[in-house]
Amino acid sequence: MIFKRDRRLTSQAGEIFDILDDHYPEAAIALNFESPLQLLVAIILAAQCTDERVNSVTEGLFRKYPTVKDYAGVKLQELEEDIRSTGFYRNKAKSIKNAAALIVDEFNDKVPDNLDDLVKLPGIGRKSANIILNECFDTPAIGVDTHVLRLSRRLGFSDEKNPDKVEKDLCAVIPSEKWHRVTRVLTLHGKTLCSARKPLCGQCPVEKLCAWRKTESGS
Repeated sequence: MIFKRDRRLTSQAGEIFDILDDHYPEAAIALNFESPLQLLVAIILAAQCTDERVNSVTEGLFRKYPTVKDYAGVKLQELEEDIRSTGFYRNKAKSIKNAAALIVDEFNDKVPDNLDDLVKLPGIGRKSANIILNECFDTPAIGVDTHVLRLSRRLGFSDEKNPDKVEKDLCAVIPSEKWHRVTRVLTLHGKTLCSARKPLCGQCPVEKLCAWRKTESGS
């Protein structure tokens, strides 16, 4: 965890994030939802699927299944057909139905509001749980998706490859009062400018501070 050993780098990480945060004041989660249950379902559907496709599917899905008991009680084959276009629909349907059943049986029909219980739900790992906590329960947390992982390494926030370790590094270098913005900002930056294959470095507001850019240019 590189920044715990170097205060100068910690300060630079904070500077980089502040610049990006100012650059993307509109940064927000791309999935449409109005409740913790809806976000949980949308996150499960979003695996290996575009946000646009998920939002298209959930528009009708949320009307058809307004409560957690609706998901728990539906026949698996019917739910599969409802979400088929999101891909991997059999596994996703099973995760949604089983997560809903667990919420009904163990959590009084309410999506849990803590990490330990959220990760017990089928289809919900630490990344997804942190996003739900951050977006629905006013609990600042960092969800390390593919964009956050890539940018954390490129910008010099972390030299780790494991998402959980990257999360710890980010929490070490970015003040806790800003954690609620980290996933939103880095994900948007990854989608708009810092893509995996062809990053638009010339348009990037932190190009001169970027560790990866300095390595690429030989400076």
